[in-house]
Amino acid sequence: MAIGRPKGALNKATADVRKAAQKYTTRALSRLAHIMENGESEAAQVAAAKELLDRGHGKSTQPISGQMDVTHHDVKAEELDDDALAHIASGGGGRAAAKANGAAGPDRVH
Repeated sequence: MAIGRPKGALNKATADVRKAAQKYTTRALSRLAHIMENGESEAAQVAAAKELLDRGHGKSTQPISGQMDVTHHDVKAEELDDDALAHIASGGGGRAAAKANGAAGPDRVH
């Protein structure tokens, strides 16, 4: 039996706080715009502009550099030995556990 809030359900503990804070959205955006245009420092202006852009368009994606293994592997739990399963259960992750078993590493364990 699942304990806690069902997936996708709103957190009732913070719903009232969120609703109260949303009353200030228009004023907060106006204040950010004012700081962006009239801030005493360039850093304050840039920070305000960034906040406005993030709110209006979403945060920008972060580029990833370096090499990545993008090969997708599905591994059935039955294919892993006890040590690999224990490693996953302890929070070690599936990829390292599968490598211990000679596989390239699962993206998902079924």
